[in-house]
Amino acid sequence: MIEELRRTFADLVFPPSCVQCAGLCEGRALRHVCERCATLMRPVEAPHCRTCGHPFFGIVDGERDCPHCEGLRPVFREGRVLTLYRGAALALVQELKYHRGLFVLEDIATMVRGFPYFASFLAGAVLVPVPLHPRKERERGYNQSVLLAETFALAAGGATSVAALLKRVEDGQSQTTFDRKSRRERLKNAFALAEGADINPSLRYILVDDVFTTGSTLNSCARVLRRAGALSLDVVTFGHG
Repeated sequence: MIEELRRTFADLVFPPSCVQCAGLCEGRALRHVCERCATLMRPVEAPHCRTCGHPFFGIVDGERDCPHCEGLRPVFREGRVLTLYRGAALALVQELKYHRGLFVLEDIATMVRGFPYFASFLAGAVLVPVPLHPRKERERGYNQSVLLAETFALAAGGATSVAALLKRVEDGQSQTTFDRKSRRERLKNAFALAEGADINPSLRYILVDDVFTTGSTLNSCARVLRRAGALSLDVVTFGHG
């Protein structure tokens, strides 16, 4: 209660600015996204692709191919995303990844709590962050996927937990410049089981990353967990690019 009063007073004196448009954020559930930008963000609901979570627009009758994960051949069961990676959602992730903006995690937690469709998917699972190579993590100072997994777990509540079961063993350059086929080839042996990691086949595991682009990174991580004995395995991301 004291912390909430302190924050409310601070917001009145120094209203936070929107990460997207730099406008003032006053009286909004999200402290760092203004009303105009927040209305343009849409949580992803059904119907959506079961593999990557991207929404299907319009009327869907029966099975439908998804161009966003074409040719992926997932080794995980299902994918879910919180929102599309555009506008304020993109700004939140970029603030977290590239500008040390840990304050955006508060808004991300609020988004998860306010969207039961996503939160219920997380409930009771073991969330496994996609790892960064140690060099990359030292440069950034943290792994944003770990912070997202911890935020998701707190927002989902209950028995939801976080376990760092994977490590990145290949120090490759950013995958954003490569096409789908190149990404998959480059990531085949990029990940391994972390030292001391214990996989319980009776538990449900969910891989966590910031953005689903081609799914190559998530699928490579999923393959490691499958080989280690994970029988129930899904993936979630904050955004879909």
